[in-house]
Parts: sequence; C-alpha cells; structure tokens
Amino acid sequence: MTDRIGFWGLVLEDIRTAHRRDPAARSTLVIALSYQGVHAVWHHRVAHWLWNHGLKTYGRLWSQYARRRTGIEIHPGATLGRRVFIDHGMGVVIGETAVVGNDVLLFHGVTLGGTTMSPGKRHPSIGDRVVVGAGAKVLGPVHIGCDARIGSNAVVVKDVPDGATAVGIPAKIRNHPSDREASTAASAVDSGDSHRHPDPDAPPQSFEQREPAMYYI
Repeated sequence: MTDRIGFWGLVLEDIRTAHRRDPAARSTLVIALSYQGVHAVWHHRVAHWLWNHGLKTYGRLWSQYARRRTGIEIHPGATLGRRVFIDHGMGVVIGETAVVGNDVLLFHGVTLGGTTMSPGKRHPSIGDRVVVGAGAKVLGPVHIGCDARIGSNAVVVKDVPDGATAVGIPAKIRNHPSDREASTAASAVDSGDSHRHPDPDAPPQSFEQREPAMYYI
C-alpha cells in the first residue's frame, strides 16, 4: 500500500499529517526542517527498507544515526503504518517486532517494548487511529485495538479492546467519559492521567512498594 504513492508521496503525506494534528504547526517548511518526530519516521522508512532487503547491518546503523539525530529510537525491524505522527518525540522507543497501524499518534516518552529476551514476536501491535499518551509503556506481544486510547504514564501489559481507554499502573480499561471527549486526542490523553483516576479497589501503596516494569527493546 505504501509503495503505490512512493517515498516522496509519503513524505508529503507525513507533513500534511503533522500540520493537521499539531495545532502549534506554523508552516510546511517548519515541519520539514524541524519536526524530529517526522524526521524519525522518514529515517525509519529507509532503515526498514535496508533491513527487509538483506542489509540488516546497514539498517541498524542507519537507525542508530537517526536515534542520535532525533532522540527517537525505532528498530529497523519494526513496522510503521501510514500517517503515524510522533509529537515532540524525545525518548520514544519502538522495538523490533512492534507493529504500528495507520493514523497512530504517539507522544514523547512512549515505549513499545518487550518483556522477554526470547526470539519471536515480543513487542506490541498497535491498531489504527490509536493515541498513546506521554510516558506510556506498552509491553510484550499485546494487541491494542483500533481507536483505543492509552493514558499518560500508563503501563499496559494486557490486550486493549477496540475503542477502549487504558489508564493506570498496571493499566485497566476505563470507559470514555463522553462521546465528545473521546473524539479528541487531547481529552483522551488528559483523561488517562493515572494519578487523577486511581483504582478504587486497590489498597494504598507506597512508592517503595511499587515494582518497576522491566522491558527490553
């Protein structure tokens, strides 16, 4: 599907996507020259092509160059769909077997990581039109359904159904407060603040008692 419009067609599509999704975007030139999230996607397309055409070493080297330039690490083996937008982007990590669908929005500090060092599928699959809030961690070979929302700082280790919102540590499914709020990326991320929506059934827990989630890329 991506091959039909060509590389430069995808470049223009990415710029239009950034302009549409980021209210701070001022011009096409500014996006093309300064948006690190857009640059990271462009670099990944080259690295991914090299990886899939038997040039894995060159693909890996290209991805590491992109990491140094953008602050975003995307393994060349990962699969990204069209119109993926990484907003701000610093600290985003996407592992080797991750699959990201079309029209996905990722904020800074997001990790699509693994929970095992075993070979095979070990990273998440993200459906179309998903929003992943800042600092969220989606770990293991879980599936995030289309139109789902992952709240800021959530740690997701289980599948999330289509259209659902996952918040908290570990993340739990919460219904959207309203259709109007669910329709905007900003409200979906804001509503995902785990500190503002604690689990009422969970006992009080001190900071020292919380076990950090381990992940591998």
